[in-house]
Amino acid sequence: MIIETERLILRPFLSTDAEDVYEYLKAPQVNCFASMKLDSLDEAVEEVKKRLSETEYYFAITLRGNGKVIGEIEAYPESGEPLSDANEEIRDTFSPCWMLNSKYQGRGYAFEAAHAFFDYLFSKKGARRIYAYTEDNNIHSQRLCEKLGMRREGLFIEFVSFVKNPDGTPKYENTIQYAVLKREWRG
Repeated sequence: MIIETERLILRPFLSTDAEDVYEYLKAPQVNCFASMKLDSLDEAVEEVKKRLSETEYYFAITLRGNGKVIGEIEAYPESGEPLSDANEEIRDTFSPCWMLNSKYQGRGYAFEAAHAFFDYLFSKKGARRIYAYTEDNNIHSQRLCEKLGMRREGLFIEFVSFVKNPDGTPKYENTIQYAVLKREWRG
């Protein structure tokens, strides 16, 4: 599957993407991506290999003009009912994760990619609800959620830990949840 916008192409990863992936994963910008940090190009090659079979829900964000991978976006269907019978559950809820190379931030690429991806999830993948989490200090991601028409649903205090404090204890972060329903989407 390929999703095209005015300036971007969202496409499955290719084995030749390792160098570009390493460029933005050698120093992830926010703590929630700390576990994805890559220490070498060899690690990037292995990471890209894992992504090669993901063609429906995991996309490289590439520049239309030169094909450079500047980030990624993904979301998988999940049940909207936490206690539902696995045989009967409707998988119409998605929680996207997006990441952009810091060299390409502030140019509207994240909005363009996420907007197209949300359209895809709502129109082609049966999404009823899309929700996203962002750290309370990640103002750029919060603004992106709001620009996408997502509403702020809640603030979770000391919700999760991705990194450790200098003394080795978990650093718990406050997390904001945003969401938008298909009936609210103005794609």
